[in-house]
Amino acid sequence: MPDLSRIVSAVLLAATSLCMAGVATGQDKKPIEFRYTTGAPAKTPWVMQLERFEKDVDEESKGALKIQSFISAQLGNEQDTVQQVARGRIDMGGFSSGAVALIAPEIALLGLPFYFSSVAQQDCVIDGMSKEVATLLARKGIRFLGWTEVGTVDVVGKKPYLTPADVKGLKAASASHKVSSGMWSALGANPSPIGITEIASAFQTGLVDVNATVVTFYLPSGLAKAAPVMTRVEMSDAPGIILMNKGVYDRLSADHKSMLDRAVARRSATQLRAEIRGFEETLRGMHVKAGGTIVQTTTDQREQWRKVLEPVWPRMVKDIGGDAEKFFQLMEAGRKTCGDKKS
Repeated sequence: MPDLSRIVSAVLLAATSLCMAGVATGQDKKPIEFRYTTGAPAKTPWVMQLERFEKDVDEESKGALKIQSFISAQLGNEQDTVQQVARGRIDMGGFSSGAVALIAPEIALLGLPFYFSSVAQQDCVIDGMSKEVATLLARKGIRFLGWTEVGTVDVVGKKPYLTPADVKGLKAASASHKVSSGMWSALGANPSPIGITEIASAFQTGLVDVNATVVTFYLPSGLAKAAPVMTRVEMSDAPGIILMNKGVYDRLSADHKSMLDRAVARRSATQLRAEIRGFEETLRGMHVKAGGTIVQTTTDQREQWRKVLEPVWPRMVKDIGGDAEKFFQLMEAGRKTCGDKKS
């Protein structure tokens, strides 16, 4: 007859081993990591929002999901990285609408110069188009995670540019979409597509004379040193978009999708926009304090810009092609629904 004590010991040892193996397996299970790209420089509101998003994802998933951030265009210009997100080589990122227009050209229409009467009207229209934008991007292999903000678009260079006549014949740094290039052409300038991280050096080498940009990028990126004069033309307010590769999202389990969705939902577009816009005036003050110049156009001068650019909207829509006409009609319907909202 076997020794009972030995049998009991063996059973206890086996049970303990199985228990420890289970603990080890749980401890060794690595979180799912998502590489997140942004061209935003350090110490900007976008990076603050990204760092907070990392924490939100970590908390909602209890460590099962992790965001691995690459800021300051570490993985490349947003014109390149947005396409890598579409291909699944990068998991997710935050982009300007101009960069996203390389994937879905219709998105460029959100930046039509002088189209919206106020940022409040723009926010209302864009929020109302979220489902259509999500559907449009899904066809390109992209999951739309939400809106953020880039800022008010002004004109920068080495001197003031108060009217359209001031930029005629100049070399302009253009975004890589037809709204931007069409705008500069209509103004009589010569557009050249240049990545955002290369614009400062383009000014230094004389490759460009003028650029349309936002102060939230202009100052932190160092562009203000190469082009120290900002003219407040307020051409448009540039929305930002947070994206994820659709295939990467679709492969997640239902639980992991829910965790990520909850983390995204923690911060509304209204909150994200307010954080960026609230920082703009601070940055303008910092620019002037550092020796830079800000010139405000008069109402009449700004009206000169609008009169040149508003008639060009139909041509911009036509040049974009694809579903641009349909997309523009949705924008038009949105403007009627939202009315003349005040900022």
